[in-house]
Amino acid sequence: MTNAPVPFILASASPRRLALLKTIGITPDEIIPANIDETPQKNELPHLYAKRIASEKAHVVAATHPDAIILAADTVVACGKGILPKAEDAQTARQCLLFLSGKRHRVYTAVALVHANKMREHTTMTMVQISRLQAQEFEHYMQSKEWEGKAGGYAIQGLAESFIPRINGSYSNVVGLPLEKTKHMLAQAGIKSW
Repeated sequence: MTNAPVPFILASASPRRLALLKTIGITPDEIIPANIDETPQKNELPHLYAKRIASEKAHVVAATHPDAIILAADTVVACGKGILPKAEDAQTARQCLLFLSGKRHRVYTAVALVHANKMREHTTMTMVQISRLQAQEFEHYMQSKEWEGKAGGYAIQGLAESFIPRINGSYSNVVGLPLEKTKHMLAQAGIKSW
């Protein structure tokens, strides 16, 4: 009798998280997005919100796959104590980007890993500066539709990188998964990179 390898499940539909994992040589056995209510609670701080959502996603998938290693994450764009929404429409994207124009803001990604009935969690914060957006570049970005479904209305790995003069912290965290920390957490669960 042999021990079958423990399946690794990514509890996220994000193509960016999948691509980031692949850059370190890790491919999940399955992708099972968790269907949960992601409404922030009243006065919930951004980093606590990200942690709660990542944890809930991991628990939901672990409940139906108790023998698997489950990785879940949630990325939040925050300005002050406020959580900026995911831009599901052009109006929301415009509001987010105009609000962020010329300001620094924080991006939190919480990672939750469930393995052998134990959960490991970590939240990473990166500070991002957005330059004051000029009308032409703003309209060009809106027409690109890269903002669709993105927290805060932008994706750093696309056209928006041209109006981000500096970040302080993990670049991959802003994309959606802090790779250095995630790699370490997965290694502790027996999943090695490369």
